[in-house]
Amino acid sequence: MTMQYRRLGRAGLKVSVLSLGSWVTFGAQLDTGLAGACMDVAYEAGVNFFDNAEAYAGGDSERIMGKVLAERGWPRQRYVVSTKLFWGLDDSVNMRNTLNRKYLSQAIDGSLDRLGLDFVDLVFCHRADPETPIEETVWAMSDMVSAGKALYWGTSEWSADEIRAAYEIAERHHLHKPVMEQPQYSLFARERVEQEYARLYEDIGLGLTTWSPLASGLLSGKYVDGIPEGSRATLPGYEWLRDRLTDPDANAKVRALGGLAEELSCSLAQLALAWCVKNPHVSTVITGASRPEQVHENLGALDVLGRLDDVTMSRIEEIMR
Repeated sequence: MTMQYRRLGRAGLKVSVLSLGSWVTFGAQLDTGLAGACMDVAYEAGVNFFDNAEAYAGGDSERIMGKVLAERGWPRQRYVVSTKLFWGLDDSVNMRNTLNRKYLSQAIDGSLDRLGLDFVDLVFCHRADPETPIEETVWAMSDMVSAGKALYWGTSEWSADEIRAAYEIAERHHLHKPVMEQPQYSLFARERVEQEYARLYEDIGLGLTTWSPLASGLLSGKYVDGIPEGSRATLPGYEWLRDRLTDPDANAKVRALGGLAEELSCSLAQLALAWCVKNPHVSTVITGASRPEQVHENLGALDVLGRLDDVTMSRIEEIMR
């Protein structure tokens, strides 16, 4: 199980094809001890990218990750850390659900403080903001990079048109361009990555750091017979997930994929992760884990990659159809 690394689109930076994210888990389910244990397993296996966001657990996710990084004392050149800005932590009028210059310039300072870092490697605009001119956001993000607070900036869940508009504004004004996007991507969420963004990979060299490769746990197979106690779908605030996770048609496909995973001598989760990594446009697949054993299992997807030949990929397409 040797880690592979890919360039972040056309940027020079290389990230491990599997990375570790903190959404849902850090703060909500994990304290510093468990989060650190998960990060240890990932780091020792060659994972060099740890994904975070200002809004995760109301800032606690960044604090927890920052504490782990400080305790471990890993060389800063060995790892890549991200944060994402948009939702805000302060209820005042200019600081919520926005990408205006005032919010962005103050939010990055808050993130760096919680992470205990001088800079983040990647900073994302966590959603698009229809109320702020894209030009204002592009200037603010470019200034953030120029100030050394982030090395690269990008977007998350922006439309192809919005990404292209941001890129063209940056090009016109000789600013730092957006180099990566963080979209959802899994066997159940494919259209944006495979169709909507198709022109952007060649035209602007867009890199992808994709999230929810297991479709919020659906592709782990654990919801085939209903919602188990203690799973994500039982957490307060995640009621919206329940209908999706118990959808009969989706679970019929999950069952069939489970049979294929058995033939390949791997878990369903490993098959789903390997399938995401197989897409050459994906720079890294962000995985989540609530305990170190899950990190180990997710990393096993690297061994499955070589088994995904054309015949197997066709069989997966048949099942998903």
